[in-house]
Order: sequence, then structure tokens, then C-alpha cells
Amino acid sequence: MKLSTQNRPCLTALFRSGRRATIYLATVIMMLAIGGTAAYASDQAVTLSFSGTSETSPTNLQQPNSSNDGDSFAGKSTLGSFTARNLRAISSVLGSSNSCSGANLLYYPELSGASVIRFDDGSMITMNLTQGGDCIDLTTGLAHCSVTFQITGGSGRFVNATGTLTMTETVGVVGLDALGNPVFFAAAGKFTGTISTADKVRDDPNKEQK
Repeated sequence: MKLSTQNRPCLTALFRSGRRATIYLATVIMMLAIGGTAAYASDQAVTLSFSGTSETSPTNLQQPNSSNDGDSFAGKSTLGSFTARNLRAISSVLGSSNSCSGANLLYYPELSGASVIRFDDGSMITMNLTQGGDCIDLTTGLAHCSVTFQITGGSGRFVNATGTLTMTETVGVVGLDALGNPVFFAAAGKFTGTISTADKVRDDPNKEQK
């Protein structure tokens, strides 16, 4: 059937209307796909248990009235085996804390610091210290420390990671200097908190338990 000239504008309009509907549908599908990717962003609760040593660090973080501490830890988790290196500036001036008060307890705030957690596959998490402190029990000679780190990024499985991890540890003196000052310590504890990544963080294939 031959189309008349009068019918052609109507058919053209119909074609354009259908094309616009197709474009709109494609746009909606694309937005849903993007939304699905964003929804897959994962907040994963983690626990990383460790043990290791702490000692006076030669690196000076230039915090007034403080000493510098360096930690070297190793541990296991469902994310894999890992090592952790911390650098922390600990105040030499007594502070106060509701969780550390009593005749035989001394509380020293932690002023600044940083941490790198490295897993066996080479993936890393980098963090900055935001708050915390050390509670020293003069009766037992042990220190109980709680420090909060803000995740600043990472590599491998943890590229662009965010979140917060709290490190809790118990520390005991191992060695003293010639003046009787404690300078070398044994420590054990864990990092707990949440890691947020663009995709769910893959567990270690070996599924090592905490």
C-alpha cells in the first residue's frame, strides 16, 4: 500500500515517539544498573587478632610532651594472615578517662599516629589514629590500650576503602633501659570495626579463622 503524503508526518511523529520511549527505557535500565552497583557497596564487620611487640620508636611525630611508640604485629583473620605496623605518639602527661580511674590506674592519651595492615596477598589497609589512650595498672604491671583508627585507603582488595577500626591490646614490659625505663613490650589484641569498599571484600581463600 502506498502511503499518502498526509500520513507521513503522523508516522514520523509515531517513530520519534517510539524512539524517545526506547531511549528513556535504556536510560532507566542504565540507572538501575548503576544503582545496583552502588547498592553492592559493602560495609563489612571484621575482627583481626594479633600478637607482637612494641618499642620506643626513633621516629618523632613532634607532638609536645610525648614519647613515640612503634608496633610490629602479626595475626590471622577471615580476610587472611596479616602484619601490622603502627607508629603512635603517646602523651607523657597524665589524662583522665571514665574507663580508667582508680588509685592504681594511670591514663595516658594517644595524640596521633598511623597504621598499615598488610595481608599475605599484598593488599593493604592504611589508617590514621584519631583518638585513644593507654590505661596502666600499677598492680599488675600491664597496660590496656584502646585506640581508634580511621581508614584512609589501601591497595588490592582494599582500594579506596573507608571505615573505622578500633585496636584493643594488653601490653606487658619485656625490657628496660639502663635507667630502668620500660622500652620493649609484648602485646596481644585485636582490631575490630567496619571496612567499607566498592565491592564486598573477598575472604581469604584459606578461610583462616580469628
